Amino acid sequence: MKFSKLSQLFLVSSIGLLVASLLTSCEIVTIDYLFVANSAGSGTSSTGQIETYDVDSETGTLRTGQPIVASGGTNPVSMAVTSDYANLYVANAGNSSVVHFALSGSGVLTQKDEVTAISTPVAIAVNAANTYLYVVSTITAYSLSSGTIGSVVSQETLTVPGYSSDTILPTGVNVLANSEAVYVTAYDQSAYNPGGTTTPTSTANPGWVFGFAVGSGGALSAASGSPYKAGVKPSAIASDPTNRFVYVTDFASNQLIGYTVQSGNVLDFLINGPFKTGNEPASIAIDPRGLYIYVANALDSTVTAYTISLATGTPTAVVNVVGNSLNQTDTQPVAILVDAALGRFVFTANHLGDSISGFQLNPNTGALKSTLATPFPTGSAPAALASVPHGNHSIESVTP
Repeated sequence: MKFSKLSQLFLVSSIGLLVASLLTSCEIVTIDYLFVANSAGSGTSSTGQIETYDVDSETGTLRTGQPIVASGGTNPVSMAVTSDYANLYVANAGNSSVVHFALSGSGVLTQKDEVTAISTPVAIAVNAANTYLYVVSTITAYSLSSGTIGSVVSQETLTVPGYSSDTILPTGVNVLANSEAVYVTAYDQSAYNPGGTTTPTSTANPGWVFGFAVGSGGALSAASGSPYKAGVKPSAIASDPTNRFVYVTDFASNQLIGYTVQSGNVLDFLINGPFKTGNEPASIAIDPRGLYIYVANALDSTVTAYTISLATGTPTAVVNVVGNSLNQTDTQPVAILVDAALGRFVFTANHLGDSISGFQLNPNTGALKSTLATPFPTGSAPAALASVPHGNHSIESVTP
């Protein structure tokens, strides 16, 4: 019997949901809570929501956790969690809100306060000291006090020197683990706008990373030499836990760009990069040990895994035992993370698949293997992921 593609997707999702339901009644041990932000409904009736899943400690299988909560706005695009795992923040592009939720030890989200961004937010991050929340539309730093969002302490416009009239569109934000620097990826729409209604008018390099040092009271100041060239259309950014390396995905050129962090938080290219990815890399994650990089490729619906050379920062693609360096997900993965508790599982949010794909991470090699019953069905158009450890378990943190 032949099935249409739609029928096949429905069958796979139904089987995944059935297995997840059966596991609910089984005795499994939750190691993490996984949160996914998505948009329920469609068009003007769309509302943001956050779904919670329990992650099984042995297999990485997901089961439905706490009840769904509203994201506090529409079209949620990014989430961030404080390092003490007591607070979660979600950026809603539809109404330019950033909403704060308190997190209980059992994974319950309780909405607290919110702020309205100066313009549409695309990404958010919290520093490890839990003192500042960074919202990227421009780059705006808000003070944090016990999780509560306070006043704006610093705000910087993203401008390419010599091209002050160009339109700069940010795409991602990362804070070093030592909280001393913030990096923002962006591209110059005036120089790169394929499919747009106007022809690019600028001769500037299209892709950039803007670097900022964090000073007294949270003040941001541009790092020397910032912004730094970053290919054509940088889409996501991550740094290793030792504050030595920064990695950026280039959506347009299908590559991973690596930098070393120099004195004064200056970025310098890794000498042997850039490095090949799949097609349209959209998101990046580094495991808590700082040993492996995982890139979600939106067009291929795959994940590429890399090992990191601890001496040089050079990423090398991991080849699985089956001889393939690409790991299949459901359709169009746009967000990726490594679980917060043990760093043993990798998950992607699949925007067009309305699902989460799960993988087991081999801690010795970095290779991935699909988890049982993956993909797991979600609400409409999942766009962001966050993970916190279950309260009864320790957190994996090994110095590379």
